[in-house]
Amino acid sequence: MRSNAIKHGPARAPARAMLRATGLSDEAIARPLVAVVHTWSDVSPCNYTLRDLAQHVRAGVIENGGTPIEFNTIAVTDGIAMGSDGMRASLPSRETIADSIELAVNGHCLDAMVLLVGCDKTIPAAAMAAARLDIPTVILYGGTILPGKCASASQKPAHSSADASTKALTIQDVFEAVGAHSAGRIDDAELHRIESHACPGAGACGGQFTANTMAMVLTFLGLSPLQFNDIPAVHADKPAAARACGALAMQRLRDGGPGPREILSPAALRNAACAVSATAGSTNAALHLLAIAHEAGVAFDLEEFEAAARTPVIADLKPGGRYTAAEMFEVGGTALVARELRAAGLIEDIPTVTGRSFFTELDDVPVPAPQDVVRPVADPFKPRGGYSILYGDLAPEGCILKLAGHGIEHFEGTARVFDSEEAAFNAVQARQIRAGDVVVIRFEGPAGGPGMREMLAVTAALVGQGLGNDVALITDGRFSGATHGFMVGHISPEAARGGPIAKLRDGDRVRIDVKTRRIDVDADLAAREAARIAPRVTTGTLAKYARLVSSASRGAVTAPGPLDAGSTKHREIPVLVVPDESRELLLV
Repeated sequence: MRSNAIKHGPARAPARAMLRATGLSDEAIARPLVAVVHTWSDVSPCNYTLRDLAQHVRAGVIENGGTPIEFNTIAVTDGIAMGSDGMRASLPSRETIADSIELAVNGHCLDAMVLLVGCDKTIPAAAMAAARLDIPTVILYGGTILPGKCASASQKPAHSSADASTKALTIQDVFEAVGAHSAGRIDDAELHRIESHACPGAGACGGQFTANTMAMVLTFLGLSPLQFNDIPAVHADKPAAARACGALAMQRLRDGGPGPREILSPAALRNAACAVSATAGSTNAALHLLAIAHEAGVAFDLEEFEAAARTPVIADLKPGGRYTAAEMFEVGGTALVARELRAAGLIEDIPTVTGRSFFTELDDVPVPAPQDVVRPVADPFKPRGGYSILYGDLAPEGCILKLAGHGIEHFEGTARVFDSEEAAFNAVQARQIRAGDVVVIRFEGPAGGPGMREMLAVTAALVGQGLGNDVALITDGRFSGATHGFMVGHISPEAARGGPIAKLRDGDRVRIDVKTRRIDVDADLAAREAARIAPRVTTGTLAKYARLVSSASRGAVTAPGPLDAGSTKHREIPVLVVPDESRELLLV
């Protein structure tokens, strides 16, 4: 056992003495020590149940001969931080969570892990930590929130024809209601009604936004047992799933495999990318899968997502569809998607944390009753996936176009350039954006933000004003999974590192084309100087992050991975302007 390093032999008497002070007996100390790690906080519904779930995991560990060692790490809740300076902390929190799990588990030489996760960045962080540590690991998603309901007929957003009295609400509807309110389409009382009914209790945001997308990704990767992540946060079956995860970690510890790095194969990553496409999931999945692959030492690049995007959209899920994750759970959950993808030959069989193959697990799921949430691949909701990878004048290293919720494949318009999310949001709220505009938000990338904020406040306000299909938005930042409309994110290189987006000006003609996979501009960028801004943060965690973080096209990671071993290539460092000096920092 790894834990023998801290508890075996006369020299470890001091460590055993401290363990006894926590209530452990000699017998408990002698057993395998299993980390039970959760991201509980009471600042939002997303992670609110995880501390209670941990007690059920502990029981599963104890019943199967182990000793649980419980600790928690941080969580930054995007839905609360969105549109504020706090959102800069969201993506960097992914690295901090992965780092803290690695440090605490290695620091105490623990033998196995069960990781309980909720809101967006906690999910990929758990997978990243699992890949780094490569010890027996089971990951369980705390679960989706249930949909809200609101009887008001005027709540209906511009893009929906559904009857408002029966429409399932999510946090997406609240963000879009802000735009409708600014456009005068709803009043203060109506906004308050939507706000008060959208989030009825614990659980992560209810559509196929980033949390539910990444929970599905964990299942398709094989790091979470099939069907476990589908169970909503407040469902009666969730505690039993947590208990089973504790038992499963002990089983993997006893039989020796498969471990996270064996599970995280190129085939598993391709399966996950395919599932994201099939469900029109969050474009953040690309960022996170690249980071997971990096930590696992698997060669997997941005172009893999274009191949996956050939998978048709077969799930009718929000933000572009009708149903929430909880509603899909009621009719069969993730297995519905997996069954159709397997039938079409679009995914491969892979090992999973259960010790059985993914297809074997799928065979044991009962065939569901007829339903209309998931269709066969031959009869899709859309013929191609919910995103496309583009290159061109503005994105030599690539970017991601979100296609969910509209049928547009070409957009050409006039650039309206903003050097921050706040400036763009203020212009939208002041009704200064017109049909045919291409809203450009730059200096919001991983280093320039710093932290690569999500632009949901801006995109939702545009949709709320009825402009969702009439404008485009491009950014070196990223989008929430709740975003829909003609949106291009992750533009690389970012403005803060001299990317071409830094040379755009108001009035430039921007062309975005799905068929040719290009994003170009009618301007001689080579003849222009790049715009620059002073660093927004010069001390603390975010300044450190800005110095270390890689390009979004490589997952925006900060830690070296196994494929970096022996590399002599210098790490990318941001090129920014020092406020009190007229020179650039060139840090190599």
